[in-house]
Amino acid sequence: QVQLVESGGGLVQAGGSLRLSCAASGRTFSIYAMGWFRQAPGKEREIAAAISWNGGITYFAPSVKGRFTISRHNVKNTVYLQMNSLKPEDTAVYYCASGRVFGTRSEQYDDWGQGTQVTVSS
Repeated sequence: QVQLVESGGGLVQAGGSLRLSCAASGRTFSIYAMGWFRQAPGKEREIAAAISWNGGITYFAPSVKGRFTISRHNVKNTVYLQMNSLKPEDTAVYYCASGRVFGTRSEQYDDWGQGTQVTVSS
């Protein structure tokens, strides 16, 4: 099992930026794919971005492509989500997750953090 703790959420104005971090502990972080998911009130959880174990493959949801970047530092056991040009519709709880295979569906991920709130004001 991998323990995940997100940080970096907060309140930001539209057009602003935030960087989320997810610190991992437990099993070897470097072998896992990592994903950032988000869930807005009244909506289903959706993927925002994902990254393979070595960073060689990334995925971005169409709604965030060109604005968000995902990266990882396997020595620091941390994955990051840099969010630029934020919009009110980006408001959600953001979760990081780890999985043995790279994927875009939540059921492909085994371990989840508690989430961090991101609120974008208009």
